[in-house]
Amino acid sequence: MSADVTGVFVRLKLSLLRNGLRQSGGRRAAWIASAVVALLFAALQLLGLILLRGTAHADALVVLLVAVLALGWAVMPLFFPGGDETLDPTRLVMLPLRPRPLVRALLVASLVGIGPLFTLCLLTGSVIAVARGAAAYAVGVVAVVLALLVCVALARTVAAANIRLLTSRKGRDLAVLSGLVVAIGAQVVNFAAQRLGSAGLGRLDPLADVLRWVPPGSAIGAVRSVSEGSYGAAALQLGLSALALAALIVVWARHLTRLMTAPDGSTLQAAGESAVREKGGRGPARLLPAGRTGTVMERSLRYVWRDPKTKAAWVTSLAIGLIVPVFNAVQGSGSIYFACFAAGMLGIQMYNQFGQDTSAFWMVAMTISSPRDAYVELRGRALALLLITLPYATLVTVVTTALIGDWHRLPEVLGLSFALLGAMLATGAWSSARFPYSIPQEGHKNVAPGQAGLAWISIFGGMVAAALLCAPVIAAVIWLRLSEGGADWTWLLLPAGAAYGAAITVLGLRLAAPRTAARLPEILAAVSKG
Repeated sequence: MSADVTGVFVRLKLSLLRNGLRQSGGRRAAWIASAVVALLFAALQLLGLILLRGTAHADALVVLLVAVLALGWAVMPLFFPGGDETLDPTRLVMLPLRPRPLVRALLVASLVGIGPLFTLCLLTGSVIAVARGAAAYAVGVVAVVLALLVCVALARTVAAANIRLLTSRKGRDLAVLSGLVVAIGAQVVNFAAQRLGSAGLGRLDPLADVLRWVPPGSAIGAVRSVSEGSYGAAALQLGLSALALAALIVVWARHLTRLMTAPDGSTLQAAGESAVREKGGRGPARLLPAGRTGTVMERSLRYVWRDPKTKAAWVTSLAIGLIVPVFNAVQGSGSIYFACFAAGMLGIQMYNQFGQDTSAFWMVAMTISSPRDAYVELRGRALALLLITLPYATLVTVVTTALIGDWHRLPEVLGLSFALLGAMLATGAWSSARFPYSIPQEGHKNVAPGQAGLAWISIFGGMVAAALLCAPVIAAVIWLRLSEGGADWTWLLLPAGAAYGAAITVLGLRLAAPRTAARLPEILAAVSKG
C-alpha cells in the first residue's frame, strides 16, 4: 500500500509540474530559463568543487557550503510557499491517508524537481573534494543520500509547522519580504567573500570544526574522517545525520497528524470574536496633528505596517540604506558620504504616492476638491514619511561616522542628507501627480503591465531632478572644503541643509498640489489599472 501511495504522489508531482507549464508560454519559458540557469550554476559549482580537491582547507569550505545549503532549504518554504503546491498538506485532509505512508510518499515526491537536483550536484562535488580512497567514496554515497534527505525533510517539517501562517495574510506578507532576504544575503555573501579573499580559507576552520558535527554537515564530515582513518568519528557523524533525519520525520508526522485531525479557525469560532472590542484609545496616533493632516499621516503609516507591497518596499529601503554605508565602512573602503544613501533610499518612497493606494484612491479623490485639499493631502503623506526617515537617516549617519571615525564631517553629511531628503520629497510629490502608475496587489510585480515606462520616468527622472536641486548644498560643501579656513565653518551646513531641505519640500508640495487637483481623473485611472 505504501509503495502504491508513493508512486501516486510522484506522478502527482510530475502532473502538477507538467500542467503548470501548459498554462502559458511565458510561464513555460520562465521555467525553462530558470532551470537552465540553475543547472548551469550547479554544473559550475560541481566543477569548482572538484577542482578544490587537494586544496588546503577545502574540507572546511564544503562543510560550510552544506550548512548554508541546509539553511536555504529550511527558509525556502517560509518565503516561497507557493513555489510547490505539494508543500501544503492541508489539501490532503479529506484523503484516507495515515501519517507514516503519507510522510514517505511526500518525502520521495519532494526529490523530484530542480532544487533536489541542484542540491545533489553540490553534495556530490563536496564529497569528491574531500574523499580519499575507496572507503571514503563508499561512505560518501551514504553521506550524499543522508544529507539530501535531511535537507528535504527539514523543508517539509518547517512547511508543515508553519502552514497555517504561510496560507494567511501574514504569510503572504512574509513571502513578499523574500526580496529583502535576498538583498541582505547578497550583501553578506559579498562581504564574507571579500574577507575570505584577503584572509584566506583558513579563517573558516574554527566554524567548520563545529559544523562537522551538526547535521547535515556531519555527513560530509564523515567522509573527511574516513579519509583520515578516523572510522569511529565517521560512524558517529553519520549516526548524527541519520538521527537528525529520523527526528525530522517524527516531528513532520506529528504536525501532519495535527493538521489533518485538529480543527482550526475555519471550523471553530474564536471565543469572544463576535464581541465588540473595547478601544483603549488611539495609542501613538494620539500624538499626530489634528484634522486632515493627522488622518492622512495615520493612513500612510497604516499602509506601511499592513500593506504587503508597501511594507516590503519600506523594509527593503531601511535595510539597504543601512547595509551599504555600514558594510563599506566596516571594510575600510567606505566614505562618510555614503550615509546619504539612507536618505536617498527612503526618499524614493515619496514617488508614486497615489499608486500605493491602488483602486482605493477613489475614496481619497472624493475628498479633494481644490488645490488646498491636495496640498494638505500631500503634506500629510510627506510628514508621515519624515516621521520615519529623519531619525533613521540621522541614526545611519551617526553609526557610519562612528565606524569611520570622521566626526568633524558629521554636520555637513547630516545637512547634505536633509537637503537630499527634501529634494526627493519635492520631486516625489510632483512626480506622483505627473507620472502615476498602478502597483499590482498580487504577485511580485511592482508595476502593472504597460506602465513600466511611467515607472522609469517617475523614479529615475525624479532622482536626477533631486540631484540637481541638491547642487547648491553640494557646491557649498565642496567650496568650504577647498577654501582656506572653510573647514572651520562646515558646521553651518547642518542648519543650512535642514532649512534648504524644508524650503524645497514646501515649494515642491505647493507646485504639485494644483497639478494633483487638476489631474484627479487621470491619476485615478492610472493607479486603478492593475
